Amino acid sequence: MHDEVVVRRSWHEGVTRAQWRALIAANLGWLFDGFETYALILVAGTVIHRLDPAVPQSSIAFLSGATIAATLLGWGIGGITGGVIADYIGRRRMLLISIVVYAVFTGLTAASWSVTSFLVLRLITGFALGSEWGTGASLVAEIWPAHARAKGAGLMQCGLGLGFFIASACWFAVAPLGPDSWRIMFLIGVLPAFFALWLRRSVPESERWTRAAGRRRSLQGRAAGELSNEEISYTRFSLRQIFADPQLRRLTILGSLMSLTTTLGWWGISTWVPLYVSGIAAAAGGNAATWAAAAGMIYNVGAIAGYILFGVFADRYGRKPTTMVFFGASLVLTPVLFLWTHDLRLIVVVLVVNGFFTLGQYTWMPVWLPEFYPTHLRATGAAFVFNAARFLAFLGPLLAGAIISALGGYGVAATVVGLIYILGLVVAPFCPETRGRSLDD
Repeated sequence: MHDEVVVRRSWHEGVTRAQWRALIAANLGWLFDGFETYALILVAGTVIHRLDPAVPQSSIAFLSGATIAATLLGWGIGGITGGVIADYIGRRRMLLISIVVYAVFTGLTAASWSVTSFLVLRLITGFALGSEWGTGASLVAEIWPAHARAKGAGLMQCGLGLGFFIASACWFAVAPLGPDSWRIMFLIGVLPAFFALWLRRSVPESERWTRAAGRRRSLQGRAAGELSNEEISYTRFSLRQIFADPQLRRLTILGSLMSLTTTLGWWGISTWVPLYVSGIAAAAGGNAATWAAAAGMIYNVGAIAGYILFGVFADRYGRKPTTMVFFGASLVLTPVLFLWTHDLRLIVVVLVVNGFFTLGQYTWMPVWLPEFYPTHLRATGAAFVFNAARFLAFLGPLLAGAIISALGGYGVAATVVGLIYILGLVVAPFCPETRGRSLDD
């Protein structure tokens, strides 16, 4: 190990073209998810007003939260389902299926004719969106070399911030085109379908998964009494196995609580950043729509840096301390942004720092979760932890929207929801430190 460190001139030395292609595929899949998600955040209020002009202004925040909640609910169901399927049919194939389904239904969203149709289409689109992350995270973890695995996960995760940034830039460009320009945003989401062609031809399947799938097939049909406990884990339904095994059950519960922290924190707080900043800009005599789009881009500059550097810090200092620092900083920075910062010039700075921690913390999941599970259960376990939190986290936008509607402001709502970061700080110390360990086959 010492000799390997000495001769390696850079962290990415020895990473092959096939490994880079796998990372690019996972990154782009997550970038498309990020674009779609942030496009919804930016246009939800506009869509509801256009599809039902009779909706009172006081209900816009609540219905916007309901739309985001529907997407999250579909995301949770699709994410868990996609992770399970990826453990049985392969990482590359599942990634391909999810991207095609996502592209079809986001395109159909552009044709929404009522608030109800919009909600239903968002639910189905969310289903496809959710199945991409666990598949991509497992692919990168299994293909990338151990010494660069966390950094590769950070580069994968930054696709979310890039998608957010691109969505903000697109909305900045198309918003002035008219009241129905929101339809253009969803039509842009059809473009990833063309990426599926490259994915099908150029991205390799995980050799770890191929070996695990071969072993699973070889054990099929044998009586349970003939199998060891390890062999039973291959034949038992993957979602059942992550709870049947005591060690995996403990890791799944701990990971799910931390996932709830990150997910509820983001969806209950960060989704309101554009509306919060646009409100301050309007009060100061600025252009609210322009500032909403600009806030999203500025916020995600910090987020992209956070996604990438989290992986660097996790490799240097460990998964556990890095995660706890990001949780603690997010707890402090939430009231700093939403309660104590009202000057537009200062908001620009705070947005970058806040985005670095509150969004950047997401990287703990692609870095840490794949190291919790063996290969034949990895996509199932990682996808379950990442997505199950959405069954509770979808309440975050509803709760925040209700508080905003009742109190007429974002500061108190964001601060109350932000207390969830305390949960992450309490749970993280109980998780194992996995820095430097090889993946379990």
